[in-house]
Amino acid sequence: MCNEFRNRQPLDTLVEEFSKLTLPIHWAGGAPNPEPRDSIRPADPAPILVGAPGGVELKQLRWGFPNPHKGGPIINFRSDGRRFPAGRCLVPADGFYEFTGSRPPKSKWLFTAADAELFCIAGLVRDDRLTLLTMPPGPDIADFHDRQIVILPRGQWAQWLDTSQPQPVFQPLPAGSLNVVRIR
Repeated sequence: MCNEFRNRQPLDTLVEEFSKLTLPIHWAGGAPNPEPRDSIRPADPAPILVGAPGGVELKQLRWGFPNPHKGGPIINFRSDGRRFPAGRCLVPADGFYEFTGSRPPKSKWLFTAADAELFCIAGLVRDDRLTLLTMPPGPDIADFHDRQIVILPRGQWAQWLDTSQPQPVFQPLPAGSLNVVRIR
């Protein structure tokens, strides 16, 4: 399952994309200066967006809920048949990785959107942590993994963040929505 993603987009790109949806981005304090990152892994801080009065708020939280069963952090959470009335967030990314093979070094595959520089993953916030939602795979991912992260179409971003609205129905992206490149 997804345990690494990428976000190399500057803040300006994020602000522009959300302003097109009439969702201005706010943040506490001065404007952040997020560094471009080729690898965001569990326990790393990651930029996220949560619904806020008059738009959305940009925050930085650690990836992975604490595990009450004494294992590693809960980085992915199954969305199948569940409702999320609170704690919704979007995790901006421009790529994510999947790994195949049974022995190290496993093959590493980079997935990017075929028609955009940026996409958003549906996530949840609890306290000061985040987790990514997962679902059964779409056609672009099925050959690589039996689960995938929930990538929301741009038209559903506002609905997902507005917890006064019902959550959108999660659907895999249509075939050809994601480009895939072997990294190793």
